[in-house]
Amino acid sequence: MSQDYYGTLGVSRDATAEEIKKAYRKLARSLHPDVNPDPEAQERFKSVTVAYEVLSDPEKRAFYDRGGDPLGNNAGGGFGAGFSFSDIMDAFFGQQGGQRGPRGRTRRGSDALIRIAVPLAEAAFGTTRELKVDTAVMCETCHGNGSADGADPVTCQTCRGYGEVQHVQRSFLGDIRTARPCPTCHGYGSVIVNPCEECSGDGRVRARRTLTIKVPAGVDTGTRIQLAGEGEVGPGGGPAADLYVEIEVEPHQLFTRSDDDLYCDVRVPMTAAALGTQIDLPTLEADADIEGAEPTIGFDIAAGTQSGETVTLRGRGVPHLRGAGRGDLKVRVVVETPTKLDDAQRELLTQLAVERGEERVEGEFAASHRGVFGRIRDAFR
Repeated sequence: MSQDYYGTLGVSRDATAEEIKKAYRKLARSLHPDVNPDPEAQERFKSVTVAYEVLSDPEKRAFYDRGGDPLGNNAGGGFGAGFSFSDIMDAFFGQQGGQRGPRGRTRRGSDALIRIAVPLAEAAFGTTRELKVDTAVMCETCHGNGSADGADPVTCQTCRGYGEVQHVQRSFLGDIRTARPCPTCHGYGSVIVNPCEECSGDGRVRARRTLTIKVPAGVDTGTRIQLAGEGEVGPGGGPAADLYVEIEVEPHQLFTRSDDDLYCDVRVPMTAAALGTQIDLPTLEADADIEGAEPTIGFDIAAGTQSGETVTLRGRGVPHLRGAGRGDLKVRVVVETPTKLDDAQRELLTQLAVERGEERVEGEFAASHRGVFGRIRDAFR
């Protein structure tokens, strides 16, 4: 034979497959026509490619070692003479060009997400919920093996366990060889001869489970609770992923929430606002069924309170999710003016207006937006 393939790659005759591949990659990086346009380098690159094609194939290498010509008339027959395009990619990019070799049957499962709605009181002070979830669980029949008789998968005869097969496509450059997943084993490199009837060889089935979760105090809409290992079991009985529970807080009939503060409106008649009074204000704790919680608290409205005034009750809001303490409760007083008066009520209000000198009201007017000079003038006044 006219070419010493071992000498071309610069390896010994007892070199391992990894040493041969490493030598080829090193030479291809420096001799490839896109890198080195020198004609002599291109001719040498052709020889290196042919040498690697022979020595990287166990059957061709054995035939060559016995003195045969594994390429026949194609030896040295041009740039594309049976070279592997995937090996060229490996020479420049290593294994990043794509997955090579069989893929494992056992893999981690996928994370799962469910959403639950909780009342404001339960979101504020915490609760415990039972959830029914439909996820993939390990097949109890084959215990994740995928085989009905418990036997291990056998080596695929199509790809001989490599998980991929070679396809040759003719082009003006010659024969371009590419690797594709094996159609028989789907890239696993092995075949389950007798698949489990329950899971069809996947090692998992879908089932409904009941989980008990603890909703911590202070959660809000969008908060996610992670339950490690409660997600879907992976193919082949692989490790279970995580389950995420996303909270959506339901609207409350009295309170609204902003961050950890609560807001509510209290409507009182104008007489109560003028004279002052105390009312019983419902608490959010009562809705949460907290033992010993006060159903109401006394809320003082000072005499002369104006409509729209806001009173802040410190520490009566939502507990902080991370950290101690609570937000505030902000109560806005809305003074209601009577719309229907009988004769006696009208007479009393008329007497009050006379006593206060308010029979005729001129009104006080102020610009809603004052300019800079106006504010300076008022400050000096």
